[in-house]
Amino acid sequence: MAPHGETDLSRLLATLSPTLQEGEFYFASLRPEASGALADAARAAAIGTFREAEGLSLILPAAHTELPDGAARSTTQRLISLEVHSSLEAIGLTAIVSQRLAELSISCNVVAAFHHDHIFVSADKADAAVDALRGIQADAAAPGQ
Repeated sequence: MAPHGETDLSRLLATLSPTLQEGEFYFASLRPEASGALADAARAAAIGTFREAEGLSLILPAAHTELPDGAARSTTQRLISLEVHSSLEAIGLTAIVSQRLAELSISCNVVAAFHHDHIFVSADKADAAVDALRGIQADAAAPGQ
């Protein structure tokens, strides 16, 4: 079966198209036994989830402020979507993106979805992260690259 999306790293980088999404988000973790209205509302509001041994990790809009007792939450994050349709089988994209951001002391949390990769960064470093990603794209799209 052929992969869905782009697998060629040079084309991926030349067409990254990083887009800073509206709003702010945070990561939260609900205990495995979490139940009730607050847990149900958090699950429903999440834009992403992942089940871990320690509990359910959720990515929530910052406007969703109520969590059940015992839930943990991260600092506020901004979401940068890479608009290029990357294949889940592509090799090297995450490494290059995270390396460039690490060089600028920007922590990133990458979520690979079916069509696109999404980068969560500290809210106060979002603009610098977008600039860095646009730099990757410009470098890759430059003649002779």
